[in-house]
Amino acid sequence: MSNTVFIFITGGVVSSIGKGITIASLGLLLKRRGLSVAIQKFDPYLNVDPGTMSPYQHGEVFVTEDGGETDLDLGHYERFMDQNLSQLSSVTSGMVYWDVLSKERRGDFLGNTVQIIPHVTNEIQRRLVSVLDETHYDVVLTEVGGTIGDMESMAFLEAIRQFQYNNRSQCFHIHMTLVPYIQAAGELKTKPTQHSVKELRGIGIYPDAIVCRAELPLDESVKKKIALFCDVDETAVISAHDVPSLYEVPFVLAKENLDGVVAKKFGWESVPIDLSDWAQFVELSKTTPNQTLTIALVGKYTALSDAYISVVEALKHASMAYNCSVKIQWVHADDLENTDSLDKQFSNVDGILVPGGFGDRGLGGKIRAAHYAREQKIPYFGLCLGMHVAVIEFAQNVLQWPNANSREFSSEDKLVIDLMEDQHNQTDKGGSMRLGAYDCHLVTDSLAYQAYQTSVVSERHRHRYEFNNTYREAFESAGLRIVGENRDRNLVEIIEIPDHPWYLACQFHPEFKSRPNRPHPLFSSFIQGVLSKQ
Repeated sequence: MSNTVFIFITGGVVSSIGKGITIASLGLLLKRRGLSVAIQKFDPYLNVDPGTMSPYQHGEVFVTEDGGETDLDLGHYERFMDQNLSQLSSVTSGMVYWDVLSKERRGDFLGNTVQIIPHVTNEIQRRLVSVLDETHYDVVLTEVGGTIGDMESMAFLEAIRQFQYNNRSQCFHIHMTLVPYIQAAGELKTKPTQHSVKELRGIGIYPDAIVCRAELPLDESVKKKIALFCDVDETAVISAHDVPSLYEVPFVLAKENLDGVVAKKFGWESVPIDLSDWAQFVELSKTTPNQTLTIALVGKYTALSDAYISVVEALKHASMAYNCSVKIQWVHADDLENTDSLDKQFSNVDGILVPGGFGDRGLGGKIRAAHYAREQKIPYFGLCLGMHVAVIEFAQNVLQWPNANSREFSSEDKLVIDLMEDQHNQTDKGGSMRLGAYDCHLVTDSLAYQAYQTSVVSERHRHRYEFNNTYREAFESAGLRIVGENRDRNLVEIIEIPDHPWYLACQFHPEFKSRPNRPHPLFSSFIQGVLSKQ
């Protein structure tokens, strides 16, 4: 840790201001400077992780290679930095308190009174540096969730203040605030930023840079005013104004020289940054597409696009590579259950995608969507639950098993989706989850193999129910192909229907591994399949 620097980003004025995109963009810039970068998120909520939270509460649950269920910001970090993260990159108040109280129960504190200071703050600091336990990094980037003034985040801020006290020369603080534009006055207002910085300084943290989120670029007079009243260098007041795409943010921050401000503090040499590949992707996003594809995304959290943000981004990555754009038609699964015909919902769609999820609400609508896609020869892509839906639909309508179902939703019907044998007696549902990366062996004459161009791949999972191998022969005899499996545990990973323009469903979540400059092979194949049907 001796020569590692720690960069913290906090937020003020309002939540959801864009700290995650900002720190991910800074991580990209620092990596392009040749530095090794670790990145992590401190979330102040008391849940141990977001795995049991409704997506309406916190957006999608992102899954790391080692099976961590984390905040969606880790998806931004991975996509921008093109770097796989681990469970160490996600820290919640729930994790911290759980560990502290577990130590207290074991007697680790030798009878002392357990308090926020020093026990909780010490545990936070331990987790801050834990990313360095196995690998050295030049830089550790840490985003503190929430907003300055929130009671929930005070322990994290105090821990950072203490850490800075002992490692002052290695710390850099970025504070991100809203600079609102008052249209009637025609002005950007700096007072909220001044108050937010004042509150941060009252905690004992003095920002080295202020990133100002605004509708319009900040002019020099606004920057001078913020610099004067917030006691930072004028060059360290960074304009983070609105841009058409979040993928343009690295260019905004590079132009504002945020990475240069950081480099100046730590005495790093000035080096040129090559963002040509990133620029190529951004340019593609601005190019007038040859055509627009309409993809129906059938789910139960469609009122909040962040619930499926990795799926949405993966579709963007794949479509841009074919010089087309994707228009997502959000279809609430419940709405498909009580309608006589699905022609109205799907008459103008080019493909149907059913993403992952839990629970039986909207299940009937998802099954009907898979049935419509299969019969009407519309390209279908099922992810996790989307595969279960496809299997249940095939069993009900092709194998003529009307009671076919999943143990997740029934315990008495013909369970074509079931728990593995060693999971039946587990009472802790979290303990029976298959989480993180698992290998998948592919059949060579398949859509999946054509997409991946390799026979063994590794993909991330988040589920507890599996294809029931008892019925495998019956499915394959009826025309459903099993083209991917995990051989270590004899688990079905990918199914296809050959007599169809493009019909594939997988047990895993390929969206988590898609990158702007490297679209996921299955998403690329899906877009290709949709285009070939035009």
